[in-house]
Amino acid sequence: MKRKINCHCESIFEVEAPAEINLDSDPAYLKEILEGSFFSFTCGNCGKKHKPEFTLMVIWPSKNIRLEVFPELERAAVTRKLKPGTRTVSDKPETIIGYPERADRIAAVNDGFEPIVIEAIKYYLHLKAEDENQDKEINIWYYRKLEDQDILEFHIHGIRENEVVIAKIPHTLYVKNLEDYRKNPKSNIYKALCAGSYISVKNSMRQGPGSSRSE
Repeated sequence: MKRKINCHCESIFEVEAPAEINLDSDPAYLKEILEGSFFSFTCGNCGKKHKPEFTLMVIWPSKNIRLEVFPELERAAVTRKLKPGTRTVSDKPETIIGYPERADRIAAVNDGFEPIVIEAIKYYLHLKAEDENQDKEINIWYYRKLEDQDILEFHIHGIRENEVVIAKIPHTLYVKNLEDYRKNPKSNIYKALCAGSYISVKNSMRQGPGSSRSE
């Protein structure tokens, strides 16, 4: 479908950007998302590159996944409708907010990981990062699995200006957390990560201190 982009040079140009993609029937989209080139457009007037966030439905039948991706600017409006501490299990799409989170989730699923366990690991990384950098806004994203080292790599943004801090987590730690989740799926930490159809470490921040730290 045609969508409009407003450039800083005051020109408005149209781009072809689908409202729904299927990662099985269009595997090129998966490659673009993982490489960071998905929905990348250039203004024909000034040459500026744009990566707009359009509302998008991502369907991945082979992984039994449907993601309804909302722009980051709509975070407050979307989360206002979701009840913290609950998890919706239905045929409705899972909620994702912001394109970095979309890339994070798709990368984790593509590597065979349980999303809520990845979010739990990010939660513990957040605790450590925030304790040491209390005046900074921290964002942590799953990036990839290093097969040769049996390591999960996470990227931490916000600690150092214009620099990404890399956290390498042993796969054994993921397995330990996965076992914990399967035994205690309703424990405080996992409830704190959920808000209806939205599973994210951002929910634990939304609920505030004490929501899961009392566990």
